[in-house]
Amino acid sequence: MSAMDSHVYGVSSKLFLTLLFLSLSISYAALPQNPVSKSSSTTQINSNSVLVALLDSHYTELAELVEKALLLQTLEEAVGKHNITIFAPRNEALERELDPEFKRFLLEPGNLKSLQTLLMFHIVPKRIVSKDWPAESSPSFRHPTLSNHHVHLKTHGNRLIDSAEIVRPDDVVRPDGLIHGIERLLIPRSVQEDFNRRRNLRSISAVLPEGAPEVDPRTHRLKKPAAPVPAGAPPVLPIYDALAPGPSLAPAPAPGPGGPHGHFNGMKQVKDFIHTLLHYGGYNEMADILVNLTSLATEMGRLVSEGYVLTVLAPNDEAMAKLTTDQLSEPGAPEQIIYYHIIPEYQTEESMYNAVRRFGKVRYDTLRLPHKVVAQEADGSVKFGQGDGSAYLFDPDIYTDGRISVQGIDGVLFPPEEETMIEKKTGPLVKVVSKPRRGKLLEVACRMLGAVGQESHFSTCQ
Repeated sequence: MSAMDSHVYGVSSKLFLTLLFLSLSISYAALPQNPVSKSSSTTQINSNSVLVALLDSHYTELAELVEKALLLQTLEEAVGKHNITIFAPRNEALERELDPEFKRFLLEPGNLKSLQTLLMFHIVPKRIVSKDWPAESSPSFRHPTLSNHHVHLKTHGNRLIDSAEIVRPDDVVRPDGLIHGIERLLIPRSVQEDFNRRRNLRSISAVLPEGAPEVDPRTHRLKKPAAPVPAGAPPVLPIYDALAPGPSLAPAPAPGPGGPHGHFNGMKQVKDFIHTLLHYGGYNEMADILVNLTSLATEMGRLVSEGYVLTVLAPNDEAMAKLTTDQLSEPGAPEQIIYYHIIPEYQTEESMYNAVRRFGKVRYDTLRLPHKVVAQEADGSVKFGQGDGSAYLFDPDIYTDGRISVQGIDGVLFPPEEETMIEKKTGPLVKVVSKPRRGKLLEVACRMLGAVGQESHFSTCQ
């Protein structure tokens, strides 16, 4: 009986141990297979890291923004994978030279993603030392950033990243990366458009147009009101009827129905694109003409407030510097030059390039009637004008908000007949002595003297 019991108990013990082993195996398989991997993925940053150097460097404004953007964990993971290159703006560029409204936008809690995108736009996941910049005659180098945008390294006298100058190359060098000091903040286009879009959404006012009642002179009764125009619809009148009679000399026409309040805050949008020109760099002369030398900024803001759309072909500073004193000295000359660079349509680089690819030459209306500007494809880009007075699309889509589009060009455009006049003015001067003309009364006297044969006594009649 005891042997039988021991046999039964023995079998039961083996079965019990087998089941226990299987249960432990299953529970072990259910656990994470590599519990150390989580801790190993968190890179240990040593004191000689470029991130520690950034936090302890004189770029205190940038380091403070990195902490506010909660990017330290992301940057630690990036340093653990590869070397990084940080392009750090000067403290003055972030503290005093940055637009206060743009800085408030970045620091708002709801715009954390825009702040992170802006900061990661300054970091390239690659080690780039000062000797890696392209030569003066070489094309620019394109590098991806941690924000999934691209920056361009080029050399035009000085080393540049996009349009910002490298003022302190190889300022901080560490084994896992380095820091270059740059003169100003780099703003990716997506962040700038997000900033413009949010400001425009806050400022748009949907006001129902209400016109003054009109009396029919035949029946002396009130006229029936016209069909209501939906808020924000394109204006009925062409843009030329809404322009001021002269270039900033005469007052603009009275606003249409709805009083002085338009559907769009045009002045705010014009201010946005002028600030964008200044931040972009290389278009200070254009901004100066719009704001200081003329009142075109006010005129453009009024047109946009009434619902019109504009495309500005903005010559860069190098092109504006080639203008002579004679071209700017005549009354209204700056306004006429800028009017010829404003197209009363909303065009982007893509829409203009597709048009010239499809139709060859495209003639765009300008605010300088009746002149048109000719666009055509050249060297994979869009060329405006013809001959020596042509200009290429140099910096596309500097500003696009759906109502104002700014396209940078590398030359100042003139209508074809003005170009010939300029060539004649600059040609060699030839002194021509013209014979004095005789008046009508003297002509009659000479004919009378000729009738009696006495005209030879007067030298003026010969």
